[in-house]
Amino acid sequence: MTSTAPLPDAAPKNWVDRFAPASVRPWLKLGRFDRPAGIWLLMLPGWQGVALAAAQQGLRPDWRLIGLFFLGAALMRAAGCAYNDIVDRDFDAQVARTAGRPIPSGQISVRQAWGFIAGCCLVSLAILLSFPPVAVALGVGSLALVAAYPFMKRITWWPQAWLGLTFNWGALLGYAAATGHVGWPALLLYASGIFWTLGYDTIYAIQDLEDDALAGVKSSARRLGTGAPLAIAGFYVAALGLALAAGWAARLGWGFYALSLLYAVRLLDQARRVRLDRPMLALRLFKSNAWAGLVLFAAIVAGSFGA
Repeated sequence: MTSTAPLPDAAPKNWVDRFAPASVRPWLKLGRFDRPAGIWLLMLPGWQGVALAAAQQGLRPDWRLIGLFFLGAALMRAAGCAYNDIVDRDFDAQVARTAGRPIPSGQISVRQAWGFIAGCCLVSLAILLSFPPVAVALGVGSLALVAAYPFMKRITWWPQAWLGLTFNWGALLGYAAATGHVGWPALLLYASGIFWTLGYDTIYAIQDLEDDALAGVKSSARRLGTGAPLAIAGFYVAALGLALAAGWAARLGWGFYALSLLYAVRLLDQARRVRLDRPMLALRLFKSNAWAGLVLFAAIVAGSFGA
């Protein structure tokens, strides 16, 4: 049976529920195409890595690589979400926000979901093989992080940190795709992204504090408790400091530092506004990170001036 109602963490007027045929709607929801914020959050570190490699030489980003990273991020995020839903189907059935997802609600079988994953991965592999050998090796290596992620909430209070390791791998991959190697600027950008994700995914986890406690699911939001807002501010300060270090290591120009001020404002405003008793606000703040990451991408591009 196909659900006609938007899922709780999707926009009420998202394009999937408004325009997609009923028969394909569960598949698009399985890949989270009704909630595109995650595509941006996976894609932007790759864009930033591509831009950093170019700005280091005083150049603009390779727009072919930008397009390939957009397509690859959309497909791999869809595959990762489907895999996560297969592993978490029993947990998801116990949580109000996730019980209506296609697998726990019975709209898509586990076997069908594996077929969906295979299709997404095959197209992504074709994209990856167009990159230099170092980038190909990095892409293959990321699969271990992706495979382990759904189990982290069972064994550690910090699955958000593991998501940071996973989602920001694109910073290394993008830099390597553009240059054929990995340098210190890319490593610092990757470290910055880990703290950025630790901040925004802790905000995201605030939505599920009660349900996660009942289901026995661990999260940084549960572990930090009332200290979460202050910790999120600390994560974001670390993210900003490491991003500035990446720009300094790449010898970026003044444009990078000017726009980085806007990046700092967007991050610290989230930490200032977050509240443990306002889950819908947490969702809005989480989604705003697509804009924050885009600002950092623009800052890196602007850093090509005077580099």
